[in-house]
Amino acid sequence: MPEGHTLHRLAKLHHKRFAGGVVRVSSPQGRFADGAALVDGHVLVRAEAWGKHLLHHYDSGLVVHVHLGLYGTFTESAGPLGDPVGQVRMRMIGGGRTAEAYGTDLRGPTACEVLHDPEVSALTARLGPDPLRRNADPDRAWERIRRSSRPLGALLMDQAVVAGVGNVYRAELLFRHGISPQRRGRDLTADEWDELWADLVELMRVGVRRGKIVVVRREHDRGAPSYADGKPRTYVYRRAGEPCRICGSTVLHSVLEGRNLFWCPTCQPG
Repeated sequence: MPEGHTLHRLAKLHHKRFAGGVVRVSSPQGRFADGAALVDGHVLVRAEAWGKHLLHHYDSGLVVHVHLGLYGTFTESAGPLGDPVGQVRMRMIGGGRTAEAYGTDLRGPTACEVLHDPEVSALTARLGPDPLRRNADPDRAWERIRRSSRPLGALLMDQAVVAGVGNVYRAELLFRHGISPQRRGRDLTADEWDELWADLVELMRVGVRRGKIVVVRREHDRGAPSYADGKPRTYVYRRAGEPCRICGSTVLHSVLEGRNLFWCPTCQPG
């Protein structure tokens, strides 16, 4: 599932290419036909991301909400677009404020729907602070964490606690700070949370700038290759059974609340 930096990159790209101009919206697949008809021919005012949610705001006041889920993806291209390939849920074509036409095809999302302002407000109210939004308040997350007996590995993945964090950032952030993912939220100190939040903000900003997750510090970026071709090096994510890049201990794996968990028992004791 794409993590928050991916949605923020998409929001920036869609705002740059489509905002300020009339957008033609269709649903070649047909499953979003009614929603597409509501916004087709309207001006896209802005695109933004909240955690793992992408929001397209139109001049009519309607908002298209997209959640990519596990399989959703956008395919971007310069116009003119050819015939749709595969199950295209939503196609957008427009030039924004520029003379050049662009298009994007959305396939396989968990959600693609039209919302009204009260529904958007209800959606964002359910989310924790997003480290990539300027007005994010880490104290909102801290208030939930410090009272919780749930493991930190679960709390960081809870979108109601922190919006936009996925499995990679969860595993790598805790490793970088030597914190066991099994440690209870209420056992974390305020200073530790401040350090975690600051590092998370910086890591995710790097993800937006570079278009990929970069978590291994330069002095450790050697030795074992990435866990898969085209993927960034990680400390523990998807490295179960391999030696830790720092101490050489075997990286462990378990399942926590239905999601794969990776950590080093030596570097992250407890």
